[in-house]
Amino acid sequence: MPTPDGLSALFKQKAELVAAIVKEVKTPYEALQYTIDVCEQKDICQRLLPAHNEPPDEKQIKIIAAPALDTTLTDAMRTLCESNSIRFLTSGLREHLAGIDIGLTFADYGIAETGTLVLDSSSEEVRLATMISEIHIAILSQSQIRANAYDLEDELRNNMRSYPNYTAFITGASRTADIERVLALGVHGPLELHILLVPGEEA
Repeated sequence: MPTPDGLSALFKQKAELVAAIVKEVKTPYEALQYTIDVCEQKDICQRLLPAHNEPPDEKQIKIIAAPALDTTLTDAMRTLCESNSIRFLTSGLREHLAGIDIGLTFADYGIAETGTLVLDSSSEEVRLATMISEIHIAILSQSQIRANAYDLEDELRNNMRSYPNYTAFITGASRTADIERVLALGVHGPLELHILLVPGEEA
């Protein structure tokens, strides 16, 4: 039976093979600061459409969407965003379908064998945060990493008892080779996937 450290190491190795960026952080609050730093360093999202009821010539500012944080982390993230002139969204993502720089979520589980994240995405806001942002940053507790998908059978069955249910399996950044068999990133989802591993049950 692999040790927790062994599972984390294998997960990191497999996730990086599919171009995910994997970092270890000490707390979820450190993950929030990491998210701010990534947002500050990236170019502003090139929006295809103006937001609903927004003048087309309004000055663009960067946007972080984090629809499923708990109240304490939401307040902390809002304060960080305000301090760095970043717009912070927890809802209404449909009004920003082409203008979200970073989507921040918690992952429910990780699969070490393939470097895959498993997220309960029954909430439309969570689905949008993981699909329409240029960068998806996911926080994953190392204690929630399993060796393979079979080890998640009981948890997934329990999730499927709730309706409606939408469970997402995310392996690496979005990619396709449909067009002329040329690999393209970000066509169907984020250009980058960052996975932040936090110790124990802190996530």
